[in-house]
Amino acid sequence: MPAGRSLSASPSYGETLLHAHTDAAAPAGPASVLAGTTELRSAEELRDILGTPHPIVIDKVHDRLTEQDRGLLARSSFCALSTADAEGNCDVSPRGDVPGFTQILDAGTLALPDRPGNRRGDSLHNILVNPHVGLLYLIPGAREVIRVNGRARILTDAPFFDAMTVKGKRPDIAVVVEIDEIYLHCPQSLHRSGIWAPETWETAAKPAG
Repeated sequence: MPAGRSLSASPSYGETLLHAHTDAAAPAGPASVLAGTTELRSAEELRDILGTPHPIVIDKVHDRLTEQDRGLLARSSFCALSTADAEGNCDVSPRGDVPGFTQILDAGTLALPDRPGNRRGDSLHNILVNPHVGLLYLIPGAREVIRVNGRARILTDAPFFDAMTVKGKRPDIAVVVEIDEIYLHCPQSLHRSGIWAPETWETAAKPAG
C-alpha cells in the first residue's frame, strides 16, 4: 500500500446497514412543497420497510480484489467518483477513459488517473480534507455494476504513471484508493432504466411535448 499518512478504517457495509446516522438534521424544505408528507426518521422504521437483507447480500462484500473484480475493472471505461468535504457536503464526478483505465496496484489498492477537465478540482479538494470516497464502475453494454468504498490520497508522481499514459499524455495527478469494501451491485437499476438498450436512446433524446 502507498506510504504516507495513516488512514483510519471506515465502518463495514454490514455495520452501515444496521446503524444509520440519526444525529444529522434533515434539510428543511418549503412548507408548501412538503405539506401532507410523511418523513422517515429512524433506522428502525427504515428496516421495517426494507426488511432484513439476505446473508448473501452482506457476505458478497470483500476488501480484496477477486479475479472477477480484476476482469471487470479491465473492461470498465467509466466510473463515478463520490467525495465529501470536511462538513460532509457531497460531490460526484464522472470519470471516463480507455477501458481498464483504473490501475490495480495490488489486491487492495487502485489508482485512477486525473485527466484535464474544468480545473475546478472539486473531488481533489474534498480528498485533501476527507479521504473517504466511493466509486461506481459501469461497463458499456454489460449488466455488472462494481461498487468500491475506500480511502484516497493524491499523488503527483509514481512509477505507475507511465502505464496511465494515453495518446502520449502522462497524467499529472492520480487518485490512489485503499479499498475498504468492494462488491457487485444488483443490476436491476440498469435493467429497469434500459440504459444499454438502443431502442430507449431515441426516446430519451427527443424533447418533451
